[in-house]
Amino acid sequence: MRTVRESVLDVLRARGITTVFGNPGSTELPMLKRFPEDFRYVLGLQEAVVVGMADGFALASRTTSLVNLHTGPGTGNAMGAILNARANRTPMVVTAGQQVRAMLTMEALLSNPQATLLPQPAVKWAYEPPRPADVPAALARAVQIAETPPHGPVFLSLPMDDFDAELTEAEDLADQAAAARRITHAAAPDAATVAALADRISRARSAVLVVGDDVDASGAWDAVLALAERTGLPVWAAPVAARVSFPRSHPQFRGDLAPAIGPLGRQLAGHDLVVVVGAPVFRYYPYVPGSHLPEGTELVLLTRDAEEAARAPVGDAVVADLALTVRALAERLPAAGAGAPAQHEQVRFPESADGVLTPLAALTAIAQGAPENTLWVNESPSNVPQFHEATRIAAPDSYLFSAGGGLGFGAAAAVGAQLGAPDRPVVCVIGDGSIHYAVQALWTAAAYKVPVTFVVLSNAKYAILHWFAQLEHAQGAPGLDIPGLDITAVADGYGVRTHRAQGAGELTKLVRDAAAQQDGPVLIDVPVTTELPSL
Repeated sequence: MRTVRESVLDVLRARGITTVFGNPGSTELPMLKRFPEDFRYVLGLQEAVVVGMADGFALASRTTSLVNLHTGPGTGNAMGAILNARANRTPMVVTAGQQVRAMLTMEALLSNPQATLLPQPAVKWAYEPPRPADVPAALARAVQIAETPPHGPVFLSLPMDDFDAELTEAEDLADQAAAARRITHAAAPDAATVAALADRISRARSAVLVVGDDVDASGAWDAVLALAERTGLPVWAAPVAARVSFPRSHPQFRGDLAPAIGPLGRQLAGHDLVVVVGAPVFRYYPYVPGSHLPEGTELVLLTRDAEEAARAPVGDAVVADLALTVRALAERLPAAGAGAPAQHEQVRFPESADGVLTPLAALTAIAQGAPENTLWVNESPSNVPQFHEATRIAAPDSYLFSAGGGLGFGAAAAVGAQLGAPDRPVVCVIGDGSIHYAVQALWTAAAYKVPVTFVVLSNAKYAILHWFAQLEHAQGAPGLDIPGLDITAVADGYGVRTHRAQGAGELTKLVRDAAAQQDGPVLIDVPVTTELPSL
């Protein structure tokens, strides 16, 4: 008779999940003992870092990732990163060990008395199997739920004594049958809906496209690009984009919408129809009141997420597969006449100030040193506009940023992304404040020789909070400056090769050399000035 552990491993193999991100505790050891050679275990030194690595791995590899945490304390440590994964719509199965069943009722040490409540509402589904025999089938179901649009993390609490339990032959066969099931998610819109939307676009005096993260995540990049070029419509990126979903060097691209109600509404002035594809309507912060849309402007949202459609404050919505919907729409629309829009205006790069590079000058130097097929991970919140101006990303699957708004994603996700996309160079641009939310990721990168290039933009402050302090009239708030940090000393301690760049030419060369090697991570510290974004 086979054990639950053997059946669980076969379920994972059947789903193509053979990399485990974890930080083990005593309640997880029974799951991990006699770890098979065809699996890979990636150790992180703290649970939030573990989830962040799994997040980047899943997004870069377009697969479902598996996380193994330590009962209640480990899950609690990971909650911020799980919230980020939910916002990123990352397919992820989070498992946590649980005390043996015989001691759950008395809530012995390391019991998680309400295990399925702890991770909610950050997960799509939370479950503790009622019997050991149910563990493999529950895992198979968890994978299916994580992979159902909108993707997201799920949670399983697994008592530690379940894994040595024996299964009957019938139970084992049923578990493997559950793992072998395949569910296709490709809901196409009906023809009448597509025809009606095509008619609205044709009748519009000045329609505009707004593209969001799910265009890139769902594989609808080519379809949206074809629709934009066929119609000649201008294209905006939805606010606070966590992915790039349209070529930022394209002549029809207009830039990023502001993440606030009033300013965003004013940006759309002059358009009578807004077609939003794969984005919330809209991701707002901070609160700046005003009209969601200009007077007389209509909006239609195309989304795979019924909840996203329901919570939009304005407009109609079509819930269906994005690529299928956009292709069907393009087939019903006439080709635009000749005359391409003017090229997106190139911003002149400012000179460095007092020998210290401005963020835009530093990011330009980084972009010049990075290879063409770079996968970028960004967690420098105050420098996002400068980042996009410098990099002008024009290919799908090339940019990751946290959609959740919390720090701690960048450094960990970059390590996971490099493991998930080993054939691409990964460059992580990160603030000196941001990197310390997941600084333990540097140890994993060094220990596993993951060749990520970390570029730390150091200004000794939480610059984005200085901006919010101005906006919210909260000047004088404490805790916004972080002097005395030496990230190169910290990284050296974790075994990462480090450099400190002073000039643009030196920075470009360091990035070029780091991205070209495969011997492990490199961290480059770059002092920069502070430039607060505008709204």
